[in-house]
Amino acid sequence: MSAQTPEVRSTEQLREKWLKPEVITGSEILLRSLLLEGVECVFGYPGGAVLYIYDAMYGFEDFNHVLTRHEQGAIHAADGYARASGKVGVCIATSGPGATNLVTGIATAYMDSVPLVVITGNVATTLIGTDAFQEADITGITMPITKHSYLVRDVKDLPRVIHEAFHIASTGRKGPVLIDVPKDVSAATTLFQPDDRIQLRGYNPRTVPNKLQLDKLARAIEEAERPMILAGGGVIYSGAHEGLYEFVNKSGIPITTTLLGLGAFPSGHDLWTGMPGMHGTYTSNHGIQQSDLLINIGARFDDRVTGKLDGFAPHAKIVHIDIDPAEIGKNVPTDIPIVGDVKTVLEMLNPIVPYAAKADAWRDQISKWKAEYPFRYVDSETVLKPQWVIEMLNDTTKGEAIVTTDVGQHQMWAAQYYKFSQPRSWITSGGLGTMGFGFPSAIGAQMAHPDRLVISINGDGGMQMCSQELAICAINNIPVKIVVINNQVLGMVRQWQELIYDNRYSHIDLAGSPDFVKLAEAYGVKGLRAATKEEAQRAWAEALETPGPVLVEFVVEKGENVYPMVTQGSTIDQMLMGDA
Repeated sequence: MSAQTPEVRSTEQLREKWLKPEVITGSEILLRSLLLEGVECVFGYPGGAVLYIYDAMYGFEDFNHVLTRHEQGAIHAADGYARASGKVGVCIATSGPGATNLVTGIATAYMDSVPLVVITGNVATTLIGTDAFQEADITGITMPITKHSYLVRDVKDLPRVIHEAFHIASTGRKGPVLIDVPKDVSAATTLFQPDDRIQLRGYNPRTVPNKLQLDKLARAIEEAERPMILAGGGVIYSGAHEGLYEFVNKSGIPITTTLLGLGAFPSGHDLWTGMPGMHGTYTSNHGIQQSDLLINIGARFDDRVTGKLDGFAPHAKIVHIDIDPAEIGKNVPTDIPIVGDVKTVLEMLNPIVPYAAKADAWRDQISKWKAEYPFRYVDSETVLKPQWVIEMLNDTTKGEAIVTTDVGQHQMWAAQYYKFSQPRSWITSGGLGTMGFGFPSAIGAQMAHPDRLVISINGDGGMQMCSQELAICAINNIPVKIVVINNQVLGMVRQWQELIYDNRYSHIDLAGSPDFVKLAEAYGVKGLRAATKEEAQRAWAEALETPGPVLVEFVVEKGENVYPMVTQGSTIDQMLMGDA
């Protein structure tokens, strides 16, 4: 206890310093307000419209800023920080191209319900609307992909706006909030008066569910013979993983977790069936299709999960638990809608949840499917298979690392073959499928958890969209272990062209990519390469033993496909199972 007292006292002293009422600039108000919101790290890139803000950082030792090498790297790093920590991620960019370079990252966070506060500079208020140098209407551009946005025209509004932005981003269905600060506002001075009030007309997310709906669900479980749980990212975002574990154990209902829900439930549990959907398990997909009660907890019935909508879960009574009422009934008609925070819903539901006593034969069927239809691939002793690489990463880390991925085949193999047991250990772009996301998000995750092992799994395509961020790993000694699954091709595009477009391979050849080992070394990061199992084991062991960042390139089979696969227009039980 006494050992922590100095740290607590120091934090209190710092807060007193930040709260001190005095006449300061809008830029100083911005930095102090971020610190008062508990911000530990900001990712950004300076430019003309934010120079007053960056000038205020000069000599401000309490403020931690990481200079990325691209604005998109900054927002993906903030996103990874938010997903790994559960806190609000923050990034800063200048006006015009700086702000528009954030758009993809904002959309990524919006699709996956990630809490971000995105701060952009803008031209002076007197120039707005004149097509001034580096002017862009970023609030208008991002309106469809932000939860809310502000254009601050008066420096006195800054404390209130920043406090509201953090509240909006982190409550209800989480998401990105944008604050656009004109240059004259960041330069103006006023008396700093922190504003902790929240007065938002019309914004009052419903967190407590209707008790009658919970009673309906309890009765439905008693009557069900083939119940199934579909759990999504909402379980992780609400911190409801312990409640979900209790719910599954009490009810005895088999559970599948979506791509963003991986880690919400331990993968080693007997009732866990794996991931559903386009590249999901046989057990999950057939379990959903044959169920008579499907309980959706914090997922949004994405098309990659449902497949052909009019053939999805055709025999099931649908229950949907979600904090966003707009999601309920949007894609799949719902019989028992339950609006509320997932954690609160499960806390109220668990005391009354019955055991699914009529589902004994169903549980036996699920166990049989799991034994008969695990993920399979044809291994090789001469060519390195990407699935084997992921299995090696899992075995050597016991599934305890934080894993981030880019988008493509490697993403699906990582989801299939890495076994997660804890929430916030799996970070990937789900809804938007953003290439270039994987490596910067790992930097953010490592900043959130400096003592955890963070592995960034990338394809050779996505790695080239963000490779410049190797510089900040080297400069700041951020010890991310960077994996490049190199098949010299845009693998998922190649797979679709093979299976759906009759082998018409159009513009997918990445054979002219750089030497990734030399590229890493050019930035000051150790680089290793492996093309056989023996080399892979040796290189990976060296990477784990190295205290700083390491890039390991695994040269793998070029023509390998991800199976199972459900093609578009098919129901999820119409699965291509592959050669294995």
